[in-house]
Amino acid sequence: MTVSTDGIEVARGSKMWRASVELLSSMRFSISLLTVICVASVIGTVLKQHEPVNNYVNQFGPFWAGFFVTLSLPNVYSAWWFLLILGFLVTSTSLCIARNAPKIWVDLRSYKENLAERSLQAFGHRAHGVLSLSPEAEAQRIGGLLAGAGWKVKLQRRERSAGTGWMVAAKAGAANKVGYLAAHSAIVLVCLGGLLDGDLIVRAQMLFNGKQAYNGGGAIADVDLKHRLSERNPTFRGNLLVAEGTQSSTAVVSQSDGILLQELPFAVELKKFIVEYYSTGMPKLFASDIVIHDKETGEKVPVRVEVNHPASYRGIEIYQSSFDDGGSSVRLRALPMRGNVAPFDLAGTIGASTPLTQDQFEKADALTVEFTGLRVINVENFATTGANGGVDVRAVNLQRSFDAAMGAANKTKSNKDLRNVGPSISYKLRDAAGQAKEFNNYMVPIEMGEGVPVFLLGVRENPGQAFRYLRIPAGADGSMDEFFRLRNALGDPAMRELAVKRYAGKAVDPSRRELSQQLAASAARALALFAGVQTDGAGPNGLGGLQAVADFIDSNVPTAERNKAGDVLIRILNGVLFELAQASREKAKLPPLGSDETSQAFMTQAVLALSEAPLYPAPFVLQLTDFNQVQASVFQVARAPGKLVVYLGCALLILGVFAMLYVRERRLWIWLVPSSGSDGSEATMALSTNRKTMDGDQEFVRLKNSLLGLKE
Repeated sequence: MTVSTDGIEVARGSKMWRASVELLSSMRFSISLLTVICVASVIGTVLKQHEPVNNYVNQFGPFWAGFFVTLSLPNVYSAWWFLLILGFLVTSTSLCIARNAPKIWVDLRSYKENLAERSLQAFGHRAHGVLSLSPEAEAQRIGGLLAGAGWKVKLQRRERSAGTGWMVAAKAGAANKVGYLAAHSAIVLVCLGGLLDGDLIVRAQMLFNGKQAYNGGGAIADVDLKHRLSERNPTFRGNLLVAEGTQSSTAVVSQSDGILLQELPFAVELKKFIVEYYSTGMPKLFASDIVIHDKETGEKVPVRVEVNHPASYRGIEIYQSSFDDGGSSVRLRALPMRGNVAPFDLAGTIGASTPLTQDQFEKADALTVEFTGLRVINVENFATTGANGGVDVRAVNLQRSFDAAMGAANKTKSNKDLRNVGPSISYKLRDAAGQAKEFNNYMVPIEMGEGVPVFLLGVRENPGQAFRYLRIPAGADGSMDEFFRLRNALGDPAMRELAVKRYAGKAVDPSRRELSQQLAASAARALALFAGVQTDGAGPNGLGGLQAVADFIDSNVPTAERNKAGDVLIRILNGVLFELAQASREKAKLPPLGSDETSQAFMTQAVLALSEAPLYPAPFVLQLTDFNQVQASVFQVARAPGKLVVYLGCALLILGVFAMLYVRERRLWIWLVPSSGSDGSEATMALSTNRKTMDGDQEFVRLKNSLLGLKE
């Protein structure tokens, strides 16, 4: 039997109806739909699903983001058109099976023993021989040999004028046809399982049962019933966040336009969340010790949930998805970046927000601090290439190149120097207009190879950007106090005047009063430019810094003398800033800075940080001083009745593909008639296979040899 790619031909109805039925039930239509499903699945794999719209706008721009949203590509697997295609694919494939299954069934039961004797001469594999026994005896012998070799055999007696003849009809490899049915049935089962475990039932409840997606805020307990799904919901997949020491029984089911709340028949209590790390800083183990509280019976079931080791209760699977902060309490020190406002302390909880009061900061009525994240462990790679972090292009070592590229899979060409740099705090500052900037600050100073540890203060305008870091050097006591004393002194006119006076007095002989006055004037101008208080030649918006000094030189010094003038001004600036630092320490009743390399490295980094500090887009810096970590576990809870259907479909698909690829359907006919002039018989043999292969040729030779006694 040959499987047809055409569809069912309906005898009645209009021409359009007959054409539609034929197209829908045709194999070519099923293959086209399957191709579209594959392309859509690739898009759903490449494009991150269920991300906020702003993330797509930041990554692809407003035009493409709008295009993606219009086509529902950010939630492709639950898009209406994807589900519609799945439905058509199920219908089309089912009709293909319904059209071909009866033919295949008839073909499986048929031995085709009524084949005409002359037809055997048309086969590619045919042979003729003379046997010693009568046709009936040879038919019995040949039939027994074939049955013993695994063939299914049927003998047919035919009365002829020349004598009684026997047709031996045999077949093997019928699993090839069964493979066709199994593979196509697998497609139907997998699609049905996908429809059952997808959003189809949830969307049906939203369409016919009045359920609506929720896109507001507030407590879960305050959400209306129209946004909640019943415990009897037959299929769902949602996320459940549980902090240590708490329990939850409401999962969040994400939708394209909001969320739905799925009530569970039990509550999950998190006793302890366990996370272990490799030396690289990558998580090695996620595990949650939980207690399941049955709402109906009150039973308490303690279990452990790990990655790839879910727990199952009342038909609901509980998977370890990830982990999050469960509301850690943090204490911070606010260090003002502008003005002479005194530092103040601040406390908060991760996930909450704190509006600033007027006694804390002069612009507090317009700022709110949103605490977004606490990371206790931050492992970074501090490795460099070569001795000094550079590459010698003249160094050619083939052995080293081969060793780096060959060998075990865990080898790497790059060196790694992994270090835990300590905790970090993430927060947002939101103004009265609702605009927010995100910050990420490390708790302890980090040695970056610059001679002095630095505090990293990160900032970005939106989540699609990488953090840009301001590096503030740590003082001898390991804090930022030294830098902020210097910053406050730079903004104080009296301290600047004192520093200039001391610098000029030390750099020039006091007896040379005119030269001392000239140097003091140059130092005062350089310091004023750097501080941003002298606007002639200052940087953008008069922010000062090294850019203001460079702009002043470009505006007032001839081109040929700019390099020399720049070197002089930088030396003067460094000298007067050092005196400013000494004056600030004297005011704080601290011993003066030394003249060692550590002090020089601190001043070098401090000058750079002071130059960039006016660009910092916040009036203060929040430094993490203490925290009490509370971890939370994120579970994925799913009731998936289609899972077993999909598993069955996958098993059928594997069996079907292997049957169609590796099982050859063969049919064998041997026609036996009495031999003229003797008591023997003449035999004509023909072999038919669904694929012409070398195995078929070799099998025919073996059959000729074993059944007819013919040898090549």
